[in-house]
Amino acid sequence: MKPLRIAFLHPDLGIGGAERLVVDAALGLQNLGHHVDVYTSHHDPTHCFEETRDGALRVHHVVPPFPRSIRGRFHILFAHARQLHLTLHLLLRREHSYDVYFVDQLSTCIPFLRTCGKSRVVFYCHFPDKLLANGEFVEGKFEKMKRGILKRLYRVPMDWVEELTTRQADIILANSKFTSRIFRTYFKSIPRAPRVVYPGINISAYGTSVDLSDPDIVQVLSCRPTLLSLNRFEKKKNSALALAAFAQMKADSTRLVIGGGYDHRLEDNVKTLASLVSKTESHFLTYNIVTPPSSNTPVPPFKCQPIDPDVLFVLNFTTGQRSALLTSPSTLCLLYTPANEHFGIVPVEGMLCGLPILACDSGGPTESVRDSPESERTGWLCRPDAGIWADVLSKIVALSKEERKALSERAKSRAKRLFGMETMAKGIEEALQEASGMGPVEALSGSFYVFASLLVLVIAVLLIMLRLI
Repeated sequence: MKPLRIAFLHPDLGIGGAERLVVDAALGLQNLGHHVDVYTSHHDPTHCFEETRDGALRVHHVVPPFPRSIRGRFHILFAHARQLHLTLHLLLRREHSYDVYFVDQLSTCIPFLRTCGKSRVVFYCHFPDKLLANGEFVEGKFEKMKRGILKRLYRVPMDWVEELTTRQADIILANSKFTSRIFRTYFKSIPRAPRVVYPGINISAYGTSVDLSDPDIVQVLSCRPTLLSLNRFEKKKNSALALAAFAQMKADSTRLVIGGGYDHRLEDNVKTLASLVSKTESHFLTYNIVTPPSSNTPVPPFKCQPIDPDVLFVLNFTTGQRSALLTSPSTLCLLYTPANEHFGIVPVEGMLCGLPILACDSGGPTESVRDSPESERTGWLCRPDAGIWADVLSKIVALSKEERKALSERAKSRAKRLFGMETMAKGIEEALQEASGMGPVEALSGSFYVFASLLVLVIAVLLIMLRLI
């Protein structure tokens, strides 16, 4: 295979599952001999994965003239505008030309990259935005949220743009069979089923030793048996389930660590943390909130108990802290609380580190975690009920050394075999090579130019609105 020049377009290089996939995919492709550049509209060195700031990846941060929203509204509209600004910057850079583009999360830029960039595009679908914005899955079925008429009218063109532009991708990938099925059901005008390339992780990163004298690591480790939950501080991630199950479990010596990405600018993050603290207090559990000094994250003024609390909240953990928590002999289990998660890279990280996984019995974890038969078990898949989870946690805490060792070996073996970064990188490489080999990009119909004109008009209106505010 010939080395390719590849441009990644990702809206926000923060700390999350989608960002972890993009970083590891880019690193994996570099290791395979390809030239990779990553373009993004937001990159905060104090709130990102280390590989995006230490020179391991070439990251181009293009600051847009648009905010994320106006008074908490119009998020998706501004997301489209920010991505088109990023695309324009990329297309006007004369010193770089690319064989193929890799796009994820937002598809708005795809027809512009194909038509103006004269290169093929591979789109990676984490989950359709129209479903994330318009509803949720309940017991396996999609149910629309109750929205006002203006909200529904606002979403109609946004959903149309998403489907129209996604259809222009030369190859579409999905992060799980679950997402691929949902994609086919709700994007009826796209006849192709996305091929599945599971997210992968950098296995070698978990083989490095942890510096136990590092102050950041000292502040998160404990000799107490630890239950670990890693997710962004968002309501939909349902970390409250882990807290409720822990409170019911009746194991005085055990502690719970809840860690993940936290952005004090996002109302959802702030409210979620406040709600978790309130629930902790209602269960009469002690708690503390820590954040690495390098993150510059303001710690909310709650009444914390800093010495070995029952519940530890870790905001914007470092790579070292994450590795230390996942590999610590004191950590007994990883709890993954979101229901109907599109894939979920955290359970795979936990299995790679030999931890048993307790996750919801829906979405991506049903593909990554083996619940049966007993001889192949790597974890437990249960409906999101705190009582049921508390019972399972009691079983996990009571596992013998022999049972824990056998489960750990199975978990590591499964993670390495199916979800290594090399496996993901080769799957993406195959798609990129196939797209690059499709030949010259065919001209799009006149409808594209009408669509492009409308988008330019919308962006002009947004700029006028910002000047008037």
